[in-house]
Amino acid sequence: MHLTRVRMRDFRNYERGEVALGPGLNVVAGANGAGKTNLLEAIYFGLTARSCRTSNEREMVRLGTRVARVELELAAEDGAHVLEVGLEPGQEKRVRVDGTPLERGGDPPRPLVSVFLPDRLDLVKGAPAGRRAHLDRVVAALWPARATTRAAYSKALAQRNALIGRVRAGVAAADLLDAWDAELARHGAQLMADRAAAAELVSPAFAERAAELGLPDPAELRYAPRCAGTDPDTIRAELADRRQGDLDRGFTTHGPHRDELAMRHGGRPLRALGSQGQQRIALLALLFAERDVLAARGTPPLMLLDDVMSELDAARRDRLAALVRAEGQAVVTTTDTNQVPGADASDVTVITVAAGTAVAHDPGVTA
Repeated sequence: MHLTRVRMRDFRNYERGEVALGPGLNVVAGANGAGKTNLLEAIYFGLTARSCRTSNEREMVRLGTRVARVELELAAEDGAHVLEVGLEPGQEKRVRVDGTPLERGGDPPRPLVSVFLPDRLDLVKGAPAGRRAHLDRVVAALWPARATTRAAYSKALAQRNALIGRVRAGVAAADLLDAWDAELARHGAQLMADRAAAAELVSPAFAERAAELGLPDPAELRYAPRCAGTDPDTIRAELADRRQGDLDRGFTTHGPHRDELAMRHGGRPLRALGSQGQQRIALLALLFAERDVLAARGTPPLMLLDDVMSELDAARRDRLAALVRAEGQAVVTTTDTNQVPGADASDVTVITVAAGTAVAHDPGVTA
């Protein structure tokens, strides 16, 4: 499945926009501030019904308007599909598939999507919570049936924390935590197993891609669980051992919600000791390693890469361009197409963006 066309209305700086995309590499070129990143965000929003840039949905609606809309046309093995997402801040999003409203909790036909933004370096250098969430999304992409495990664990964790609060207030007995310890341990053991399996699959490709993109020393991706045990009984015992500390602090201090996905370079943590350039390469290596694993299963994600070439030297640009074109569909933004090796190839679609308008090298499409 791949994306063939994007339509936007009152999205960011686009009053109306329509762009055709090719099945391989698409290069979006334009000056800073023209709307290149907004186009990537619109694609991501149309596929996921959420932003890859902000938690404030009002920012996605064009100034002076109330509602934004993105419509995507998709080519799939079973034919063409149209996916529409309407946004009015403060209201529930309106998602339609082939003209029919999507039922709550439904899964629309869409390609997986992976996005690089310069400010996503927090995934490498930020707090562990972001890496945990990212790893859980990889789990869901690899094994869709396991996507509910994280939600079940989070629900059990919230219930246990709420009960801790009642125990501290003197309105509940501490032994009532036994049941929630068992529930948290049951879901936690499965969550840890899923994370470990995903990290094991991605880790070799991460090391390979990091070296290919120019990290001078060996790179390592390692899942570091907080719990020593891996089975429900052992995890439950660990929770029981720490119960008094949890009651003293008022929350659950131990469990998979404290796990880490560690990235190292030459034995040193990239989070704390890597340069920004090394962190940038590590993020790219991670995203392409995940693509490798998913592509091997027949589902390469759509790659959305914003300003990915500007800080790379010529050799690394060549390596990255070869990676981008190797598998599936990609959309890359740049201020200068000369920074994207192979952008002038006949199978590459170039889209020019200027002040909220976009023109693809498709004679029938303007915005």
